[in-house]
Amino acid sequence: MTQHLFLTEEHEMLRDQVRRFVSENVKPVADQWEKDGFVPREILRKMGELGMFGIRYPEEYGGSAMDTRATAVLAEELGRSTYAGFAITALVHTDMASVHLFNAGSDAQREAFMPDIIAGRKIVAVAVTEPDAGSDVKGIHTMGRRDGGDFVLNGSKMFITNGVHADLYCVAVKTDAQGPASQSITMFLVEKDTPGFSVSRALDKTGWRSSDTAVLSFQDCRVPAGNILGEEGRGFYAVMKNFQNERIVLGAMAMGEAQAALDLTLQYVKTRQAFGAPLWSKQAIRQRLSMLSARVTAARQFVYATAARDAADEDVVKEVSMIKALCGELVNEVMYDCVQFHGGAGYLCESTIERMARDARVQSIGGGATEVMLEEVAKRI
Repeated sequence: MTQHLFLTEEHEMLRDQVRRFVSENVKPVADQWEKDGFVPREILRKMGELGMFGIRYPEEYGGSAMDTRATAVLAEELGRSTYAGFAITALVHTDMASVHLFNAGSDAQREAFMPDIIAGRKIVAVAVTEPDAGSDVKGIHTMGRRDGGDFVLNGSKMFITNGVHADLYCVAVKTDAQGPASQSITMFLVEKDTPGFSVSRALDKTGWRSSDTAVLSFQDCRVPAGNILGEEGRGFYAVMKNFQNERIVLGAMAMGEAQAALDLTLQYVKTRQAFGAPLWSKQAIRQRLSMLSARVTAARQFVYATAARDAADEDVVKEVSMIKALCGELVNEVMYDCVQFHGGAGYLCESTIERMARDARVQSIGGGATEVMLEEVAKRI
């Protein structure tokens, strides 16, 4: 494999490990996960045993203490699996949910939960989005009322990845009804069997079908004040901080998906005969796929360059917002043309590219819609 400008040998070894795992443990069986609507727990435990869930976490909890670049490698390779529902199940656990516990949790909370999280024995979801509050985190309505040494939570959360089968939930709650929105949100750790907490229903999605997604309900759900992650009233800033990592991950995942789609389509057009010659003989197809390949390569380099800068503690808020907008739109453009070049075969549910196109659609929505991301960029240019 060609050495990457921004990656070390250790990063490339991780890439090889993840690619082998996907080839041996995911691709042969993941069609069934799409039908079942979730990734089997034994697969997630195996990923944990292989160290994939502890890439960014310290060795004392069972991790390997790597950096943002390693996260991008993991995300890209899981995206390349062609099963984005499986990919997002793992990545929400590693880089969007458990990071709240690790970054803001107390030593006692980390010691209690991080070893099981890293080993894949406990799976985590993050619950921020609500029916009336998506990218607008300040607009959440789920309330937490202090009652002695507890908080009583009431409200609902929407579109929660891993929501059905998770064991732990990092939940954003408004704990001050009168205060400024940015200073009234608190993150809580809620365990699955907490009275008053329930999974209202599993959601039936267009894509990411092997990822379980749920509506969560909190009805007089009593949570100890000791389950607060970080400081009371500082949850908004925790969510904003973790969005940065999430958006790098989603950008890398999207480029993995895009490259896999291009590889599939290139193979198809070189063998598919039309009008007495392979489709690859058509100049329009060759040039379109070449340009898409160039743009995916450039975006991928942008992801890794930004990941390297993030690992060096540079301020990359603008660049991360660019990545989320750029990669979310580009992966959908790639999928559109790849389906087109597959012709009728690309419209069949049995086709890999059909599934990938459905999966990719949410990349311009989830984790920060393109329009929201471009406004973040506009503030900084």
